[in-house]
Amino acid sequence: MVHIKKGELTQEEKELLEVIGKGTVQEAGTLLSSKNVRVNCLDENGMTPLMHAAYKGKLDMCKLLLRHGADVNCHQHEHGYTALMFAALSGNKDITWVMLEAGAETDVVNSVGRTAAQMAAFIVMLVNENPLLTEEAALNKCYRVMDLICEKCMKQRDMNEVLAMKMHYISCIFQKCINFLKDGENKLDTLIKSLLKGRASDGFPVYQEKIIRESIRKFPYCEATLLQQLVRSIAPVEIGSDPTAFSVLTQAITGQVGFVDVEFCTTCGEKGASKRCSVCKMVIYCDQTCQKTHWFTHKKICKNLKDIYEKQQLEAAKEKRQEENHGKLDVNSNCVNEEQPEAEVGISQKDSNPEDSGEGKKESLESEAELEGLQDAPAGPQVSEE
Repeated sequence: MVHIKKGELTQEEKELLEVIGKGTVQEAGTLLSSKNVRVNCLDENGMTPLMHAAYKGKLDMCKLLLRHGADVNCHQHEHGYTALMFAALSGNKDITWVMLEAGAETDVVNSVGRTAAQMAAFIVMLVNENPLLTEEAALNKCYRVMDLICEKCMKQRDMNEVLAMKMHYISCIFQKCINFLKDGENKLDTLIKSLLKGRASDGFPVYQEKIIRESIRKFPYCEATLLQQLVRSIAPVEIGSDPTAFSVLTQAITGQVGFVDVEFCTTCGEKGASKRCSVCKMVIYCDQTCQKTHWFTHKKICKNLKDIYEKQQLEAAKEKRQEENHGKLDVNSNCVNEEQPEAEVGISQKDSNPEDSGEGKKESLESEAELEGLQDAPAGPQVSEE
């Protein structure tokens, strides 16, 4: 199979992508008959013509591309999205069915890697920033598509309870958005703040936790093994205690992760976030927009987190100095043992070498003084506010 590189498009392939968005099926068919057009060509983001057609809600275009051999399971997109995922984002139920009937795999996951609770805030933020999705009718379409994929995952031969639960969870978030719009909210800022808001004592997101528990209870397939496991893990636990519904559902959706070498934005869950709050150094964001969105609740515990961070830094510095000091003591002890002559038979080392004994005692006193001085000295630099 010939490897197709991203962004290397012929002029005819560029025209095909434009026709998919603004042209007719007849124009697309003419271009597809050209030998210079590959039906699975990739744009700079790794999107195929089928992905473009699915995302733009072009049902006839999707059928045409599939007839010409489009790969419904191509996953070269930069974030791992497939044509089925783009169909779901478009909110078009008929396109979703076409993808499923064409053999779209429902167990493919993207590379976003968001946690369960962060995914909720991210979805609402995405909806809130897209004028096409802030209408009740559009959200209803998205909600129905998520339910459709959930049903497909449970009724197909190779049942996928994990993906079904994930789709159900997203559909529940869409429902929350719909309810807020029905109540007269022009924007979803209130819902976003509710999901991110932490209680005053420790910043724990109570409303977020309740949303997750509610979505699990509403999962329509009561016989599912995953559901029963989630209920057994969460039901006996009080809100705010461990394990939280957040952690249990996250593990169910993403799997048990032994080591994670990347950080996630506290607000939207974006993978690879690297910016920290300049005051407490404990909370991570991907940009200033997410920081400002989260500030209304973070500011209540920022000072406490700063105190915790400084205490951790002081303790870490103290432990490091103690380890370095113990290392020096071990080196000095080895040097003394190597320099001492072996004792003669019948004569003790103390009697045979009184000068060495005095020097050893002097070194011991000096080492003790070093330890006392270390305990009295500052344990480490204070963290300055940026």
